[in-house]
Amino acid sequence: MNFFRNPPLATVAINLVPRRGSWGGANQWTSQVTRYLENFGYRVRYDLKRSVDAIVMTHTGLSRGVSFDAGDVAGYLAREGQVPVIHRINDNDIRKGTSEMDAYLAVSNEVASHTVFVSEWLRDHHAKKWFDATKPHSVIEAGADPAVFHPLGNCPPGSGDPLRIVTHHWSDNWSKGFDVYQEIDELIASGAVKGFELWIIGRWPKELIWKSARTHAPASGRELAALLRQCHLYVSASRFEPGAMHPVEGLQCGLPLIAHPDSGGTLTMGQRYGVVLGDSLAATLAEVRERYLPLRNTLLAEPPSGDLMGIAYRRLLQRLLATS
Repeated sequence: MNFFRNPPLATVAINLVPRRGSWGGANQWTSQVTRYLENFGYRVRYDLKRSVDAIVMTHTGLSRGVSFDAGDVAGYLAREGQVPVIHRINDNDIRKGTSEMDAYLAVSNEVASHTVFVSEWLRDHHAKKWFDATKPHSVIEAGADPAVFHPLGNCPPGSGDPLRIVTHHWSDNWSKGFDVYQEIDELIASGAVKGFELWIIGRWPKELIWKSARTHAPASGRELAALLRQCHLYVSASRFEPGAMHPVEGLQCGLPLIAHPDSGGTLTMGQRYGVVLGDSLAATLAEVRERYLPLRNTLLAEPPSGDLMGIAYRRLLQRLLATS
């Protein structure tokens, strides 16, 4: 509901139209930011057909799926004059093993007056390649919808109950960390570690045969959140993630994180809200068992949230509009 109907504080063009259902982290981002801005008096458009006061652009796979791209922004600025342009960067080449993404982002960034990275790791990655870190920029981490992904109903295990470790992925690519999940599965199945249970939600490589893991079909939204809240720990071994949403959804459901040291932007979340995998997976599991309750309390005191993400974008837009 828009509490400030007329006139709007400002009109903002976002180049990604929200879709119903599960369409990945970018859709969660645009849905939440749209809702947050509209609730605080902004009008949001998804095209550049009329005059706007600010532009926010992201991308989905080299501009596929967006309603306008950097070329359209450049044309608008030449036609209508300068307005603040925020460029949200949430990807890189190393994650997908491609060679076009970083160059595409560098060219797109030429029209930006302010750049937002979804993690410090991603900013530093691009700063080593093309981004001038002296240019105006921010780091705004991802947040999931707190009305859906929340810890209410999540409880520590009872006496004698196993610690349930969970992960969820739509992709079945091995780079999502399935080598680590397979090792956890084998440690539990062999009895090398005791008092743990592994849940896998989503898809996995067809050649991977689980020995002990409890598996669930792909899920999203409230169905996914309900499954996550039945668990106690989240594991993400996905490599070189710019700022993944899947561990955030687990964290917001009250699950401390086990993160891979090569997990990119996810590593910061592991350092803040959990543990980082060491040389011995069994030793890491023993550590997280010992620290589970303190880690959970730290997480519950200041969890990631779509609210925090929305506040950050509103404040940034407000500052840019007030100084433009």
